[in-house]
Amino acid sequence: MIKKILIVGLLFLITAPAIQAQKRKIQRIDREIQERVFIPKGQWMTGGSVSYSEHEEENLNFLVLKNIEGNGYNFKVSPYIGYFFRNNLAAGVRFSYNRNYLDMGNFELNLGDDFNISLKDLYYLEHKYEVSGFLRSYMPVGRSKIFGLFNECRLSYGYSTGKNSTGSGTEYDGTFERAHSLQIGIAPGLTAFVTNFAAVEVSMDVMGFEFKWQDQKTNQVETGMRRTSSGNFKINLFSINIGMTFYL
Repeated sequence: MIKKILIVGLLFLITAPAIQAQKRKIQRIDREIQERVFIPKGQWMTGGSVSYSEHEEENLNFLVLKNIEGNGYNFKVSPYIGYFFRNNLAAGVRFSYNRNYLDMGNFELNLGDDFNISLKDLYYLEHKYEVSGFLRSYMPVGRSKIFGLFNECRLSYGYSTGKNSTGSGTEYDGTFERAHSLQIGIAPGLTAFVTNFAAVEVSMDVMGFEFKWQDQKTNQVETGMRRTSSGNFKINLFSINIGMTFYL
């Protein structure tokens, strides 16, 4: 009899905490974020960003770099369109084109009397095309209807072609390259309405994972390849994008 009482008491001690946990209701904290409508359901959004920069050097000296002569530019355009299928939540597609050009007539690396490298006629040109599907969620700043935060989850595929060469005449050496890339990540940002239907946006480049496959052919004979994968969750202040978005 005493043995049965001990067994029953032991079972009660084991099962009592589980029973109490089931009776206790875990309450979810409701921050009322989604209850505050910043962009209503049923609206369209369209916009984009454009950037352009160029440079030119003539007999430039910088530290160990001597007699630099060259010029180049970078051009990028990225339009997008999306639809709000729920309040503060939109899905859409983005396209981008990026062109890089560099032509350096002379380039010298001087590390002392015993180590001096001189290169001439350096040329580089790249075209990159990218398409992305995104899901973007908005959150107002406090109760403001002008300022808001957003986070964009993005899946991107990119294709690029490029060529680089050195020398000229009989010493010419050229390489042609094709590359495919896949990127998965997030792009947080800030939006500010300047009218009822237009807003200025400031956002970061995508933070996440990138996979890239490159194939090369040099002088139309030699082949080479490279496969890379990387993860980046750092905020780069030099990768800030500024654009306009219109809501219809």
